[in-house]
Amino acid sequence: MKKSILISFFFRIVFAGHAQEPILKISSGSLRGATEGDVTSFKGIPFAAPPVGEFRWRPPQAVKPWEGVRNATEYCADCPQRTWPGSTAKTSEDCLFLNIWKPADAVKGAKLPVMVWLHGGGFTGGSGAGPGSTGDAFANQGVILTTINYRLGRLGHFAFPALSEEHPEEMKGSYAYMDQIAALQWIQDNISEFGGDPDNITIFGFSAGGVAVHSLLSIPSAKNLFHKAISQSGGGRDGVLTGRPIDQDNADELYPVSAETIGINFAKRYGIEGTGKDALDQLRALSVDEILDGGQENDSTGARTYSGPILDGELVVETAETAYQAGRQAKVPLMIGSSSGEIGGGFINASQTKEALFSQFGDLEAEAKAAYDPDGNKEFNEVLTKFTTDWGWGEPARMSARAFVEENQPVYVWQFGYVPPAARERSPYGAGHGSETSFVFNTLNARWGAQGEPTEDEAELARIMNTYWANFAKTGNPNGNNLPEWPQYDIQQAEILNITLDGNVTSTPDPRKARFDVLEKAFKNRTRLQTRLGF
Repeated sequence: MKKSILISFFFRIVFAGHAQEPILKISSGSLRGATEGDVTSFKGIPFAAPPVGEFRWRPPQAVKPWEGVRNATEYCADCPQRTWPGSTAKTSEDCLFLNIWKPADAVKGAKLPVMVWLHGGGFTGGSGAGPGSTGDAFANQGVILTTINYRLGRLGHFAFPALSEEHPEEMKGSYAYMDQIAALQWIQDNISEFGGDPDNITIFGFSAGGVAVHSLLSIPSAKNLFHKAISQSGGGRDGVLTGRPIDQDNADELYPVSAETIGINFAKRYGIEGTGKDALDQLRALSVDEILDGGQENDSTGARTYSGPILDGELVVETAETAYQAGRQAKVPLMIGSSSGEIGGGFINASQTKEALFSQFGDLEAEAKAAYDPDGNKEFNEVLTKFTTDWGWGEPARMSARAFVEENQPVYVWQFGYVPPAARERSPYGAGHGSETSFVFNTLNARWGAQGEPTEDEAELARIMNTYWANFAKTGNPNGNNLPEWPQYDIQQAEILNITLDGNVTSTPDPRKARFDVLEKAFKNRTRLQTRLGF
């Protein structure tokens, strides 16, 4: 009897040990993850070889298989980026890693829905790691979450004449998008081992990640690598990180300087002359710190030295707006939305007064005043914040939603307006850029930490939003689980999910319609109203 008890105890201990350190085999080798409660995570999984040396500014290469069991319990390095005050993140050019959270009991063949997070950061910062974008809440809803790194800044988007001539069989320009596509291909090949369904993948991203969602919806080589899409404050119209011509100056009024000219400008900063192979070799010999160059887009003379996303004609063949207008985007269900007070100040328009701003609408001036300042008594900062929010994110989201409806795809539109009471004095005109993200991931504690615990109402809002996102990943419809009804978007009715200043979740005809209507007409005056071109 004692012997059987001891044997039973031994096996329970061994089993528990294995449960805490699950081992899983994928195409490139074995991984050791970690289990906490009902969630198992695998972190720092390489989806491509290090893009270093001769592979700097080249498409991602295949991972070299490893022997033994790779420890996948810790994040790996973020991609090189400007160091922010207080940042302690490790960065390295060897940064093409992804992270996975899954239900602990999910096994191969479970065919769970998969979500792939594309982080924000203006294509110059951010990572797939960090407490604010962990996948525990999604895993607890039966969804597998993957977060990825992709190359940033001049390592992620760069062009140079000799680079365009090198390896003519390879795609050029937006290496960040190539990384994202490589990660999606890796997920197609391996996610079933984690219990995921390669035929039910949802991409979602915020800010630059939301822009990337639009780009992937229109990049031919990304076709069939995902099946649903969510863009959070990702714009959609041309002129907001949407694609600079690779080698033609003055071909686009929003991007008058080509990516190759920008590459030449950058080379000259380090005394690199010429545009041939010798110059490219010198560029590849620069240190990471020199490539980052402090994260600055321009040198002291004002010459642009960073391109952002590149319209190269092979990888990125057109902008999302162009694709949507022609119905050439991927035919998938879409969720799309933005916050109520994204960014204030002169982020898009440099006007200093209401009169100056409205005058730039030209023959639409009266209509703009009626939409933004009907009584003539609004503060300039409020008008400018709403204009900036609508121009960069709100109206482009509506344009995108309509394009998908026209292709008979289900679309769900939201506006996030909740501002915590303690933050309303510093955010008087609505929820700022990224305010919804911690609610989507249900990671309020990670975001606010010592600043204050979320209230019961905030916790409930986070649960609701996380469930909407999870439901959409499962079925293409965010509704269910006794959530407030979110109407499918219809061009005529134009009902959206409106999350109010107080955190109430309601469905209503879009209250921004008049503002969006005048902006839709005003895009003919883009270069006058969008002072910051091609950002």
